[in-house]
Amino acid sequence: MENEKVTQPSRSDWILRFVKGMFIGSGFILPGVSGGALAAVFGIYERIISFLAHITKNFKENVLFFIPVGLGGLTGVFVLSFAVSFLLGQFETIILWFFVGCIIGTVPALWKEAGKKGRETKDFVILLISFVVGFWFLWQGSSLFGHVDQNFFTWMIAGALIGLGLIVPGLSPSNFLVYMGMYKAMADGFKTIDMGVIIPIGIGGLVTVLSLSKVMDWVFGRFYASMYHFILGIVFASTVMIIPTNYSGIGFLGFLGCAVLCVLGAALGWWMSRLEERYVPED
Repeated sequence: MENEKVTQPSRSDWILRFVKGMFIGSGFILPGVSGGALAAVFGIYERIISFLAHITKNFKENVLFFIPVGLGGLTGVFVLSFAVSFLLGQFETIILWFFVGCIIGTVPALWKEAGKKGRETKDFVILLISFVVGFWFLWQGSSLFGHVDQNFFTWMIAGALIGLGLIVPGLSPSNFLVYMGMYKAMADGFKTIDMGVIIPIGIGGLVTVLSLSKVMDWVFGRFYASMYHFILGIVFASTVMIIPTNYSGIGFLGFLGCAVLCVLGAALGWWMSRLEERYVPED
């Protein structure tokens, strides 16, 4: 894959990518949400992988493109580390429906991207298999991990999981951190800017991203349609997994709020994915 040079972004373009970065950052802090999947549905996943795999190619243009994305991602992580406990504690069902809506709204753009080089029967088979396997893995994931001690090494593992959440669309690292009993400590570490937490997480994430990006770039270069249909299956599976199932005590206004926020999220996701089309690298 090759990156095309991008034009100087306008202020609205910069803000758009900053907001997308915030959503992608949410995938590193919100259980059930994948930063990689959000990057894919917002149309910048392939470009991220290509940049990381060929970091010196069009370096200046790519850095300028990703500065607002990176700043937005950091903002999303730190802001949500303060807000996630309160919002999910008080309005979990409604907030999750907003995220479901955001993903639904961006699926048409991802579907179009997956088919831009054609589709074959095997691609639909791959989509179905990845959906079933991804759903099973996410559903059964809680039995794979238990509580672990928190130290430099285990925080590096946490960072590696977060890196995988970017490299592998649909993988929600926060899910596993919850299962491992490290999620709240991670959020507290971000809130208090605890370098004993942040530094090893950063090291683990950076090593994982840099080591796997070339692999993903190679896969996209040779199996484009199959890989994107695999991503679609994982996106569908991870979306189903975050659909709320507990509505006890929510009342009529709560159900109305779920519907309204889902629609608003879908509208926002559709709008953002449409605007991003001009930036997706062309072959």
